[in-house]
Order: sequence, then structure tokens, then C-alpha cells
Amino acid sequence: MGNPSSEKPIDIEMRKETSIASQKVDVALDFLQSEGSIVFSEADEKRLVRKIDWMIVPLMWAVYFLQYQDKILTVNYASVMGFLEDTGMRTNQFSNLALVFYVSYLFFELPTGYLMQRLPTAKYLGLNVTLWGLLTTLNCVAKNYLGLIVLRVLLGCFESAVAPALILITSMWYKRDEQPKRIGLWYLGTGTASIVGALVAFGLLFYTGDEFRSWQIMFLIFGLITIAVGITVILVFPDNPMKSRLTHHEKLIAVERLRENRTGIENKQFKWDQFTEVFKDAQTYLIVVIVVAMNVPNGAISSFSALLIKNFGFTTKETQLLTIPGGVVSIISILSCTYLAGRYDQRCFCLIAVLGCGLLGGCLMAFAPMQAGKLAGNYLTNCVGSALPLMYSVAGANVAGHTKKVTMNAIVLMSFCLGNILGPLTFRTEDEPDYIPAKIAIVATVSVAIVFVILLKGYYMRENRRRDERCQGLEHQENSEFLDLTDKQNMEFRYKH
Repeated sequence: MGNPSSEKPIDIEMRKETSIASQKVDVALDFLQSEGSIVFSEADEKRLVRKIDWMIVPLMWAVYFLQYQDKILTVNYASVMGFLEDTGMRTNQFSNLALVFYVSYLFFELPTGYLMQRLPTAKYLGLNVTLWGLLTTLNCVAKNYLGLIVLRVLLGCFESAVAPALILITSMWYKRDEQPKRIGLWYLGTGTASIVGALVAFGLLFYTGDEFRSWQIMFLIFGLITIAVGITVILVFPDNPMKSRLTHHEKLIAVERLRENRTGIENKQFKWDQFTEVFKDAQTYLIVVIVVAMNVPNGAISSFSALLIKNFGFTTKETQLLTIPGGVVSIISILSCTYLAGRYDQRCFCLIAVLGCGLLGGCLMAFAPMQAGKLAGNYLTNCVGSALPLMYSVAGANVAGHTKKVTMNAIVLMSFCLGNILGPLTFRTEDEPDYIPAKIAIVATVSVAIVFVILLKGYYMRENRRRDERCQGLEHQENSEFLDLTDKQNMEFRYKH
């Protein structure tokens, strides 16, 4: 974009003879074509980015905070608040609550991706948030295992829209080197949810009324808050930069500055060739293995951390408080790895580092002789979950073409679901109270994830070298950044690793 301290004249005049139908290109190109040209400085851009941060990041954090709270933590904390006894469930049945949630989440991921592309993104997200809030609220009146299973299946359907929508929204607003930090900020919802959920659950243990159980009140509180946030998203969250509350001048800057991403902003036409390209792309399968492998321990720990800590011999109240450090570890690791990934443009190295911390935690849980070592291992395994925003960033930065992006996001989340389905299954009733096979599975799967991250980085490096060699002397195609080309079709595209 030239000298960063100078004014930036941007020529966006379009050739009238272009043969590309407007519905086939990115909506950003139509917007720029109709608006002429824009001049802006680096200071203008920085002011705009700060405004965008305050406009969308807090709501994205709130949505992800409540998603993690509603899908994992309310059930996790309820498990030591009399929830299992009141509903007559055993450990295996409790595992099935996580299983059916992720099964429905997985199977609804591709349909919700299609709907997300065809409908206004933010409105679709807000509707899903509101509906899952209603389902969370209804958990407080569920009396048996069958009723809870039905609610968890429906919850998985509606929550399947959250992460892919937030990844897509982040790529609509931010440059590729800005994305890891912003994804990390809204992904902080996981760590903060762990802390807030533990404190709320701890406080509710002092409730002595007869009309409700403490776990029922917890479901009611978080369900009503989720409904309120969902309605807020529908009313105030912008569907894209062109339809936001920014001034006209700010909208032009917001769109033009994303030209360098070469991933576009939005296109509402579903393209079958881009859909099928995802399944012909080698990076897809490397990403799938990494996300599945690292989410086996993530699914296990997020659902069973409270039970594991209680099995160390702590009381219920002590257990709720002792889950808080896990949230602190999660927050620190998320902030550290996403900041460093964006600052030094090294996503894969940061992935290896944070997964290495999780691997150490798994080894301590499985093999440490002392209770203190096992507890420290329980906390360190929360680092594994911090690798997920980096994988979101990898997918967001390295896939171009709107249909391909939506499809890849769906596949990443389906892989996330598969890992979270397998994780709780490693915790079996017959392995109580130490669950040694489950802990060994954590060590093995994190190791697999690390190996495949190394392979993915090697693939990106090789592909970038190949393109550098093939593209020597290649003339730039005008406005190729907004022609809704995939990363395979646009030879000027370079992968971030």
C-alpha cells in the first residue's frame, strides 16, 4: 500500500468492458465500482480499526462466551451440583449428553454453512443465538435423561452456526495479520466462561431454597442472558462493512484496505466448483487431522475437568473454585499465542508451542505420582483448547473464494465436533476414578496434532515457493482481489503459515 506514512490514493475505476457478471464477483467490487475512489492515510486506517474493534469484538466475545458456557460448562458444573442424581444419570449417560450435542452439531454444519452464505450473516447468527438461549433455559425443567438428550440435540443444531459465522465475520473486517489477535479476543470467551461459570456455580451452592435446585437456577440465568444477547446481535450487529453504521468514507476505507487479503468479503452466490475444490485441496485433510486430534483432549477435559478434580478428594465447593485456574491458563495461553502469531506471522510455530504445553499437561495427568502434579496437568491441558483459535486463523487466512471459505469453515467445525465426540467416549464408567486410558489418549492425540502441524507448515512453504517460481513476470490481474477467486485459482495468493 506504499509508504505507510504517506497518503494512499486508490484507483478503483473498473473497465466497462468487463465480462464478469456482477453476481459472480465479491460484493465489495460492486460497492467500490459504484463509489469512485478513496484517499486515506495510515492514521485514518488505525482510527477505523479501533472503531471496528469496539463495534464488533465485544459482541463476538459475548456470543462465544455464552456458547462455551451453554454447551459445556453449565453441564460440567451441574454434574457436581446434584444434576446427575436429580436426573438419575450415570457417567456413561452423562458422556452421551456431550456426544449427541456434537453429533447434531456435526451433521448440521454444512447446511448451516449454506444458509449462512445465502442469508444475512449477522441476522442468521443472532437468530441461532436466541434459539439456543431458549433451549438452555428449558434445561432447568428437564427431569430425565431422555428430555435432556432432546434438548442437547437441538442445542447442537443452533450452536453449529456460531464459530463459522464468527470466523467469516472476522475475515470480512480484518487483514490477515490482524485476524489472529481478533480471533483470540473473541475466543477468550472460553477462558472467561470457565471463570465466571465456576464463580456462579460456587455461589449457587449456598442456595438453600426448596423450590428449585441450584443447577436449575444456573441454566435459567445463562439461558436468559443468551436470549438477550441474541436479540442484540439481530438488532445491532452489521452483516458486512457495506451495511454497517460506519460513515460512507469509513465504509470505503474498510473495504479497500482488505484488498491485500485476496480472500474477498462476501458473495451470496453458492458456487459448486468452489465447494468441490475444498475436497481436492491437500490442506483440507491436514487441517482435519490436526483439529480432530487436538479436540479429543479438549472435549474430554471441558466435559470432565470438574469430575477429575473432585476425584482428587476435594469437596464440591472446593472443586468449583479449583476449576478457576484452568480458565486463567486458558486466557493466558489464548492471548499469548494469538498475539505472537499475528505479531510475527508464525501461526504454525505458535500452534506447536501451545500444543506442547498441552502435551506436558497430559503427561502429568497420566503419569505424575503426586496429586499436585496431576492437578497441574489438568490445568495445563487447557492450553490445547487455545490452539483452536489459531486453527481458525489458519483456515480464515489461507482459503479464498466465499463458497470455499464457508465450506472450509464448516469442515473445520465438523472436525472439531468429531474430536469432541471421541474425547468424552474415552472416559468410561469402568475406568473410574483415575480414568488412566482417557489420559493416555490425551497424550497420544496431542502428539499426532503436533506432527501434522509440522506437515501443514511444510506444505504451505512448498506451495509458496512453487508459486514464486511459476509467477515470475506474471502480470497482475486488475481487481483480482475482489473477483471471488479461490486460493487455487489466484496464483498471486500466498499462504500464511
